Amino acid sequence: MCDLTNPIFTDAKKAREHLESLRWAAGRFCPHCGAVEGTSFVRGKKHRPGLYYCNECKKQFTVTIGTIFERSKIPLNKWMLAFHLMSSSKKGVSAHQLHRMLGVTYKTAWFMAHRIRECMRPAFNDGPLGGEGKAVEADETYIGGKEKNKHRSKRTSAIGGQGKEVVFSLVERGGAVRSHHVANVNGKTLRPIIKAQVDRKSILMTDEAGQYREVGLEFARHGKVNHGIEEYVRGDAYTNTVEGYFSILKRGITGVYHHVSQAHLKRYLAEFDFRYNERSALGVSDAERAAKAIRGAEGKRLTYQQPR
Repeated sequence: MCDLTNPIFTDAKKAREHLESLRWAAGRFCPHCGAVEGTSFVRGKKHRPGLYYCNECKKQFTVTIGTIFERSKIPLNKWMLAFHLMSSSKKGVSAHQLHRMLGVTYKTAWFMAHRIRECMRPAFNDGPLGGEGKAVEADETYIGGKEKNKHRSKRTSAIGGQGKEVVFSLVERGGAVRSHHVANVNGKTLRPIIKAQVDRKSILMTDEAGQYREVGLEFARHGKVNHGIEEYVRGDAYTNTVEGYFSILKRGITGVYHHVSQAHLKRYLAEFDFRYNERSALGVSDAERAAKAIRGAEGKRLTYQQPR
């Protein structure tokens, strides 16, 4: 659970100490030169809180240097609260909600949310999904408003997606999800993603769409169901897990965010993937999930001029 009475959400000093405990868990280091020894606390009333000095490169630093918090005018306690709210809300928190709860402008809340999503963005360096005896489900869905509700000039006759954005996801049963914003749904687009993200010893589970036929031959087994005849389970073959993830994604986008632009969809996917991969069913608490997101702030900078 997320304890909103925690001092890190109301006291900037406590928030800074919390950030230091997460970023410097293995010991304080200089973010300028990487020195792990020879750093000292700068004392004095004229110096800002949390300032340190590196004897190696002769530079001063704080825990925010080299993170999304660098040069931010927003108090760290508000940053900590925003991280916890976005990490503990299953379907997300809108920028308007953050704007009201944090006491910042809507523009500031919107940008904070995108920087937090950047911290949640996976590096995909944990190895492929699945493995011997494990099943990985693959499916695609479409994000966007109904065509009938669009202005005539905004409608499109594109086959399949009807002008909507395509999201392709891979879900390991009982494990993680990896989602991608793709241009279209065909073997040429999806095959490289599946080959790069799924262990070849895995069992690939899909529907009977043509884009999965060839790539399915490259795995230990290819289980298929025919949704065209309303078949949803054939033995151990089904895609209910990935479709369950899509239901969370769509409810969040439709009910919380209402509209997601093409340019930023990848970050919203990172947000929903992160919460799913760090879900309570895997033994991850709200506080642990938020802490992991905060640790992801290191080495990432996102300026307002380049939010893409």
